[in-house]
Amino acid sequence: MSTRKTRSNEGSSAPTHVAIIMDGNGRWARARNLPRIEGHRAGFEAAREVVRTAGEIGVDFLTLYAFSVENWKRPIQEVNALMELLNSFVEETEADLVANEVRLKVIGRIADLPSALREKIDALILRTSQHRKLTLSLALSYSGRIEILTAVQRLACDVLNGRLRAEEIDETAFRHYLYTGEDPDPDLLIRTSGEMRLSNFLLWQISYSEIYFTDVLWPDFRREAFLRAVEEYGRRQRRFGRLEREEFE
Repeated sequence: MSTRKTRSNEGSSAPTHVAIIMDGNGRWARARNLPRIEGHRAGFEAAREVVRTAGEIGVDFLTLYAFSVENWKRPIQEVNALMELLNSFVEETEADLVANEVRLKVIGRIADLPSALREKIDALILRTSQHRKLTLSLALSYSGRIEILTAVQRLACDVLNGRLRAEEIDETAFRHYLYTGEDPDPDLLIRTSGEMRLSNFLLWQISYSEIYFTDVLWPDFRREAFLRAVEEYGRRQRRFGRLEREEFE
């Protein structure tokens, strides 16, 4: 079932879909002489606040880059601690998601996650599946390149099995094979911590997203910082390759 909403934000400063690369947890902890895991813990608290704020201001879709495929290469102690924190995040946010009518989704190679964590996530996805106020997508064990390759593999299988003809393949058809399915592409992509790269995140979907870079480290990116990003988005002109009328004159 499609989660695409019929409301349009055209003419409004509020983005329909915000995607965030949450970066800077380690540097935040190092600046305070704390273990890296404390930075991640503070980062999860920032995520909870941003989710609440997004729902309050009318954002329909929020996608958070929580754990990449490449993150599995980190020291095993840090990976295990992150999985434990993610487990706590799921448990501690369940009541908030239910109370605020937030629908949970996960995009990425979900099978890579520990089985107990997968079960908790699956249960919460099911419990919130009818909610429509805000769709929260967590990118877990995610890679934009792998997403596109997986979509191509699935599409090729459908062509080989006669479920799709080659001449029917266009952008609309292809997007249904992506993890994000029929969800709208992000209007706004935020990256924290001062880094200016995409880090293999939503490579297909952000083709025309407005990008907002900030030096704020993710654990410090709370309500006011999020609202500043949305306010900046509202000042931008989204042309999608078109010219404004006055530019023709």
